[in-house]
Amino acid sequence: MKFNHLLNSIETTHVHFQEVAAKAINRSLTIRNWMIGCYIVEYEQKGVDRARYGAQLLEQISKELPVLKLSATNLRLCRQFYQYYPQIGQVVSDELKNNPIQIRQSVTDKFEKINMRIHQSVTDELQITENQQYTIRQTVSDELGTSNNPISPSAITPIEIGSVSGKKIVNNLSFTHIASLLTIEDDFKRTFYEVECIKGNWSVRELKRQINSLYFERMGLAKDPHKLSRLIQQSTESPVTPADLIKNVYSFEFLDLPQKAIEKESTVEQKLLDHLQEFLLEMGHGFCLEGRQKRILIGQEYYFVDVVFYHRILKCHVLIELKVGDFTYADAGQLTTYLNYFKAKMTAPGDNPPIGILLVTNKDEALAEYAIPSGMDQQMFISTYAVQLPTKEQLQQFLAGELRRCES
Repeated sequence: MKFNHLLNSIETTHVHFQEVAAKAINRSLTIRNWMIGCYIVEYEQKGVDRARYGAQLLEQISKELPVLKLSATNLRLCRQFYQYYPQIGQVVSDELKNNPIQIRQSVTDKFEKINMRIHQSVTDELQITENQQYTIRQTVSDELGTSNNPISPSAITPIEIGSVSGKKIVNNLSFTHIASLLTIEDDFKRTFYEVECIKGNWSVRELKRQINSLYFERMGLAKDPHKLSRLIQQSTESPVTPADLIKNVYSFEFLDLPQKAIEKESTVEQKLLDHLQEFLLEMGHGFCLEGRQKRILIGQEYYFVDVVFYHRILKCHVLIELKVGDFTYADAGQLTTYLNYFKAKMTAPGDNPPIGILLVTNKDEALAEYAIPSGMDQQMFISTYAVQLPTKEQLQQFLAGELRRCES
């Protein structure tokens, strides 16, 4: 054996078992979330004391089981996952049969009964009518059994709703993929993206991009679906990697790992934020650091606010977003979204509405702008907030100085 062969063998072994480990973690997370959804639905339908909790059931579960690190929104997502993907019931049943650990007494028997109901439900619900057929692909089984083989025009057959097996879903999609798919209410459309996502080995970002670009609708209008499919596959980003399967909020919470491991600060951003934090605290205007990369859940997606302060004099949160690059209106819109969230969800009684600071820096200039939440009067900001906060000029001078320091 030559040295190059040795390196190749070690690398191949590492990549293989890294992928095995990532898929095992993702599989367990996905099955757990489906089971949680199942338990919630079963309780809502048959729980002896369900009337006691009513509409507050999910909030109460989240409160009573902090070890889950699942908010009411997350639990609602688990419930929806169970309802939208009944075919995973067979995977869960098999998993419990093969698992020597007793989750709880008779859990396997319970899921056997549930699985029988699921099977009947699938049979009833997935009857395909003529208007639920899509003549743009090979059979689903052929597509999902291969990766990127060219589509043969003679092999065109309909795609059926729910035709992607539970095993394919669990083994090939992360729960973050599934969370994105759950935003699609139409069963047929969701099945289309399941097939395409698995076939193309899309990352979550790529899946969202294709959904937002109306790929499904464009395929229905295309004169040559095969050509469009080839163009889509050629234009997609790098395929999902084993790390992508687990480097997300859902997996890190499931494994009880520190959030810092998934924070996305570049070296430049980290240095700027470190010094900005020191700069504001040293000004002595009441800034109290609450957190870096503060995670918030809006809808079904997690977002991270670069720095969050609480201003003890103004009695409000101060949210800071740093963008290294050119200014875009999307940056301002994102910060406004964060402010509206804090105003609705994080403001305590007696607090004033939050304030945002958007800092944008590139190689040529530094820009600082204040942002206010919807409904706040500009005059109120000037008269009440501005006197306690650093001026835009001070912030821009700070940024310019930091840029010079980074370049030297």
